[in-house]
Amino acid sequence: MEQATLHKFWWLWFPLLIGGVQAILEIALPVNILKELHTERGPHELIEFFFVFAGFLVAVRILWEGFSAISKWLKAWVGLAAVCCFYVAGEEISWGQHFLLWSTPDYWVHINDQQETNLHNTSSWLDQKPRILLEVGVVTGGLIVPLLLRLRKNLLPAQFNIIYPPAILAVTAALALIVKILEDIDDTLPQVLFMERASEITELYLFYFVLLYLIVLRRRILQHQR
Repeated sequence: MEQATLHKFWWLWFPLLIGGVQAILEIALPVNILKELHTERGPHELIEFFFVFAGFLVAVRILWEGFSAISKWLKAWVGLAAVCCFYVAGEEISWGQHFLLWSTPDYWVHINDQQETNLHNTSSWLDQKPRILLEVGVVTGGLIVPLLLRLRKNLLPAQFNIIYPPAILAVTAALALIVKILEDIDDTLPQVLFMERASEITELYLFYFVLLYLIVLRRRILQHQR
């Protein structure tokens, strides 16, 4: 189901632009400025928040529009996406602390390793584990599923065609994977691109993938409704 698509700028040139701009910053700027850019209130965190919060709004719009063509399982799928996007968006800005700059309560300081009012810094089950799940989902949905649909289409259940990510999202998924690999080998090489908090760049691509996926999903549902 590849009919619903996006302008080439959004699925090809914009993801490449993100990597290109970051590479230029890594080469041109001193380390101390790069560290400032990657602070909790830096531009990268704000862009990540925008991507995932926009994804939440798209998911809510799908549910709000009440398409008769949406089955119960598809509503549950979109609802899960909305809940996850809302949670991640809130966590990215520590539920407003990064904007309003309130002090973290004393009792929370002792259980949060970054002294912030969020949950993901209190346990790996609320941080690393969900991120690993998202990484696996993006690589699987963005790279493996399109490849299977092209080579062995009958291996995937046809009733779920509407939720399979389109092949155009392979660009964003591949870039997320590349930066993730650079992040993992950073300690073994003298210097690589994205060496300053490469995890933030990976998250940019992961969240952008989710946003594009939900936009395409909504357009597919619109097409099916007609």
